Amino acid sequence: MDDILFTISETGSKPQGSLRINGSEGALRHLMNHYLYAFHTQFPDVDIDLYSDGALSDITNKEFDAGIRLGESIPKDMIAVRISQDVRFLAVASPQYLLNRAKPEHPKDLLAHQCIRQRLPSGKRYIWEFGNNDNAIKIDPPGSLTLNNNHLMTEACLQGLGIAYLPQGYAAQAIEDGKLVVLLEEWCPPEPGLFLYFPRYVHMNSALRALIDFIRARGLSA
Repeated sequence: MDDILFTISETGSKPQGSLRINGSEGALRHLMNHYLYAFHTQFPDVDIDLYSDGALSDITNKEFDAGIRLGESIPKDMIAVRISQDVRFLAVASPQYLLNRAKPEHPKDLLAHQCIRQRLPSGKRYIWEFGNNDNAIKIDPPGSLTLNNNHLMTEACLQGLGIAYLPQGYAAQAIEDGKLVVLLEEWCPPEPGLFLYFPRYVHMNSALRALIDFIRARGLSA
């Protein structure tokens, strides 16, 4: 009954109130770059509180209205709305690093290379995952440098410190400029992109409803 009365009271009124969203730095940057400016212009009475968090926190326990994650990481009991196209993770290296080294032809060849490893918010190192048709392989790459930030990994890769495994967006410009070379491309298939997600059984406030409708009307970004 409370939900029904709340919905009736909102009918015909402009969305307002606050909207708390949890996501990684890259996910929140995507939301800001592709949606938030136009959304805020259209709905200036909505206060948006973005919280950068790479630890995949439980948004219900942390009292967030919604979160943003890659599709494969969203809990199964959530409703998800796609906000980006599929993404690819690419193995890349600088021409300087590859100058006197053989390019890897198979993910297992990475074991003979210097790789730039990634530390996850949980404290564990990220295991690189590759796929080619029905073949899947996981590699715990060797390397003397470990970072916990994609921007820093990109910079280290540009400096010739090793092979990095990055979301395509972080390396796209450097690849286009010839500063980075894509390796094992046939082993790097696209994966489900970013989704805005929220609990299935929680009342949706008018601010979240407005954002979802806005995203759907605006269409997917790259």
